[in-house]
Amino acid sequence: IKHIYKLFCALCVQESHSLTYIYTAFSKPVGLPGLHEFTAMGLLDNRMIDYFDSDSKVKVPRQPWMKERLSPEYWEKGTQSRLSKQQWFTFNIDILKKRMRQNDTDAHVLQWRHGCEGVRQPDGTLKFTRGMDMYSYDGNDFLSFDDATGVWVAPINEALQTKRKWDEVQVLKDYTLGYLEHECIDWMQKFVTYQQKSLSEAIPPEVFVYTRNTEVEANVALSCMATGFYPKDIILQIKRNKRVLSKEDGLKTTGIRPNGDDTFQIRHTVAILRTDLSTYTCEVTHLASGLHVEKEWGENPSAYGGGAIGVAVGGVIVLIVVVVAAITIIILYKRGVCV
Repeated sequence: IKHIYKLFCALCVQESHSLTYIYTAFSKPVGLPGLHEFTAMGLLDNRMIDYFDSDSKVKVPRQPWMKERLSPEYWEKGTQSRLSKQQWFTFNIDILKKRMRQNDTDAHVLQWRHGCEGVRQPDGTLKFTRGMDMYSYDGNDFLSFDDATGVWVAPINEALQTKRKWDEVQVLKDYTLGYLEHECIDWMQKFVTYQQKSLSEAIPPEVFVYTRNTEVEANVALSCMATGFYPKDIILQIKRNKRVLSKEDGLKTTGIRPNGDDTFQIRHTVAILRTDLSTYTCEVTHLASGLHVEKEWGENPSAYGGGAIGVAVGGVIVLIVVVVAAITIIILYKRGVCV
């Protein structure tokens, strides 16, 4: 049996992860929405985990678990690091413009991408497989570090001067290689652990739809409530004939509120005519736990107008059990446990 187990596990696809940082700087403001003179972002498995730009001037988390697991000091140091890099980019763009014999008529862009990839080992650690440290200018490759040979590679003549200069600085090459093979992997290990722990701790919501009378006799209020979920990021929508209702439609919300037991709740309510025969549905998506459910109030909402009647979403409990089981299998598989 042990031999069969080992053979089966050998066929399992190795779990791989990547951590990448992308810095982008323009030589001058471009005047387009969403484009800043300088931006920096971190990506774990191609999903953004932190962000900084020259307008906000603050490094911020882009995943709930990043905010929860990392201290304020981490974000303060990160902000200072991004501000320093912004100055470095501004200085070096000026050098490259002169080297390329360019003027200030057009905007020019310098980008730096660096990071690492690793695969999960049987003991749960990540093993370095590949590093990346490369620069591009105006969309073309400019310089990259070959982690196999420990030298800088210049694909164009204008980059040869930088290559020769950087190759002569042994401490720079040692630091670059050390970062890719060790420090980057260590941070990726932490981030992957935080992410998976957050996933394992996720609690799906209980979802209820109900109606109640209003002060206007001709109206009835439809409410959808999700409660008992963690983490707090959730999407709750009330739809009329598949169109999402907003505050312009009279939709009111409590916003996300704490329950007092480290879980959260949210409720949306909209008042409609008792005679309205449209199809009203409540859709709830809780990405962390994998729950997605949509429930109709019924063909005629006035049928519920006799009072504040609570109706549990049919099939939610069964769905939650199935989702939790599926998530458990995925977590075990990603941790290298064959089932």
